[in-house]
Amino acid sequence: MKKIELKNVENANLYREIFPYSDVPKINFNMNEIKVDIPDKIWITDTTFRDGQQSMTPFTVEQIVKLFDYLNKLDNNTGVIRQTEFFLYTNRDKEALIECMQKGYKFPEITTWIRANKNDFSLVKDIGIKETGILMSCSDYHIFKKLNMNREQTYNKYIEIVEEALSNGIVPRCHLEDITRADFFGFVVPLVNKLMELSDKYGIQVKIRACDTLGLGVSFPGVELPRSVPAIISGLRKYCNVPASALEWHGHNDFYCVVPNATAAWMYGCSSVNTTLLGIGERTGNCPLEAMVFQYCQLKGNPGMNIHAITEIAKYFENEMKYEIPPRTPFVGTDFNVTRAGIHADGILKDQEIYNIFDTEKILDRPVLVAINEYSGSAGIAAWINIYFKLNKENEVHKKDDRVAEIKKWVDNQYEGGRTTSITNKELEIEVKRYFKELIDVENTRAS
Repeated sequence: MKKIELKNVENANLYREIFPYSDVPKINFNMNEIKVDIPDKIWITDTTFRDGQQSMTPFTVEQIVKLFDYLNKLDNNTGVIRQTEFFLYTNRDKEALIECMQKGYKFPEITTWIRANKNDFSLVKDIGIKETGILMSCSDYHIFKKLNMNREQTYNKYIEIVEEALSNGIVPRCHLEDITRADFFGFVVPLVNKLMELSDKYGIQVKIRACDTLGLGVSFPGVELPRSVPAIISGLRKYCNVPASALEWHGHNDFYCVVPNATAAWMYGCSSVNTTLLGIGERTGNCPLEAMVFQYCQLKGNPGMNIHAITEIAKYFENEMKYEIPPRTPFVGTDFNVTRAGIHADGILKDQEIYNIFDTEKILDRPVLVAINEYSGSAGIAAWINIYFKLNKENEVHKKDDRVAEIKKWVDNQYEGGRTTSITNKELEIEVKRYFKELIDVENTRAS
């Protein structure tokens, strides 16, 4: 294959036909077919303590260590949650990193993140980390407008810091920032080819993280570069010979595409996708780690992850960190498996499998729930009673029970009187026990 040389241009290529700025970005097609090539081994990495933490009140050392424990618990020694990365800039970050290192966990492995300069790199050497991410902005937006350099100067700056890492026996993970607006063949491919040459020279595999910094990536086939996730991933494999195991995708959710884009990265030859817990991060956030756990399970099956830990993590964020999770957030929101519609409740009354995505109680320790409002009807009330009081098939209440009809009258009266909110569990429990005396002594383990 002919060597692709760096194209050092005088003027920045801003792809104005795709990114007009004064209008919504465009998706252009070339209809090229790219073959699906999912690696045998895929995994998840985490940047909660780096990219995620930037969007919130800084975590305390105790919070970082506790979340690190949860990541280890979720992974459960499977290696699916492979790595997590830390900042090194504050004493708090360093203290938390050292405490987490002292845990001695195999997974997730601890890595760091630095800018591409020697002062930052000295922090990595001093703390004794084996791998570090290095920020390498690769679009002309960043090269010309942020760094105030040209492509050749930027290229040389990046190569210098990578050689510094390799000469010290530290694995460099090169974060190609804003790759979905970058000149793929004019800058990205020549840079990555040089990085792979350095891998051979030093006998240490340089890793490549393709960063969709503004969430501009597009997952479906036939899309032109620079926005095509399949073309970026397959191109790094084809034109740069980056091993799947050394390739990682990092995305943001600006266009609601962060999960399909990460999944597409796996599908087209990338072993690793980068995430944060609950998708926290700049602007619209990063790819949610819990989402990719379920994508992994759909693609590969669960090798033994403790998925109940996802529910524990969500509770910790809400109770200890005072973070508000939107109620309808998949897997972790309070309402993600709650139904209010009467017809859905009727289906759940017949069989939970009709309207529940999977056995959420078994897999996430989250029983399917029914919330009661003016649309729930008798079926919703009966389903609520059966679920809330955990009644078995022998004892479950039917929607045609006269007592259910009386409770429905009470609910209807509430809304005819001007109520606009759902009936709380506590309110409904009191009303149900007025008519179902046998339930007064039933132990109720659900918090109201």
